[in-house]
Amino acid sequence: MICDMTKTTDFGFRKVSEDEKARHVGGVFDSVAGKYDLMNDLMSAGLHRLWKRFTVAQSGLRPGSRALDVAGGTADLAIQFARCVGASGQVVLTDINTAMLALGRDRMLDAGVTAPAVQCDAERLPFASDYFDCVSVAFGLRNMTRKERALAEMRRVLRPGGRLLVLEFSRVWKPLQPLYDAYSFKALPLLGKLIANDSDSYRYLAESIRVHPDQGQLKTMMEEAGLERVEYFNLSAGVVALHRGYKLQ
Repeated sequence: MICDMTKTTDFGFRKVSEDEKARHVGGVFDSVAGKYDLMNDLMSAGLHRLWKRFTVAQSGLRPGSRALDVAGGTADLAIQFARCVGASGQVVLTDINTAMLALGRDRMLDAGVTAPAVQCDAERLPFASDYFDCVSVAFGLRNMTRKERALAEMRRVLRPGGRLLVLEFSRVWKPLQPLYDAYSFKALPLLGKLIANDSDSYRYLAESIRVHPDQGQLKTMMEEAGLERVEYFNLSAGVVALHRGYKLQ
């Protein structure tokens, strides 16, 4: 008898092999890249800008600091980080997806920010250990195949005393759950079809949020990756949560 040892993971509500997930997620972002920023504004009614501003405020960055934005997409955080660290600091934008990274690079240039844009896998970061003062990942962790490996890599590249910020969709306040579900599974795919001509990718978005670890589970994952003093902030009634943890040694 032959045993199939292929490891599976979640792609929305479907179970797929780990190799397949990377390919499927890549297809999602290839499809939505051109309308990504517009859809973010429409889907969140502009709230994503406030969530990211709060994230920057928790970064502890100051002139001369070094920051790494993992799965940074269209560079919303990287641009704001660059303004915090100034000319004496350093910001690096990364993404695994070519289309998203190209948009992020262009947006940085348009904003007058000159910073490296590196295409890489968050599970294998091509940076030295103990280097960055702050590492962030915004709305990217849930798309990663081996989240625990990515968290460990992000901790590795932090200097002692540095902090990891994880901004991600999470579990909404229970009384709002029925309304939130209706919006997620009906309005979002319709909006995706009308604006981006892609309802399936936005259905995946809604599903991926439901299978992503909740606030407490993600806190535990970060602690297991070696981060300390981990805490989280619920934003917009838990629609989104910002987790912050430190590498103390």
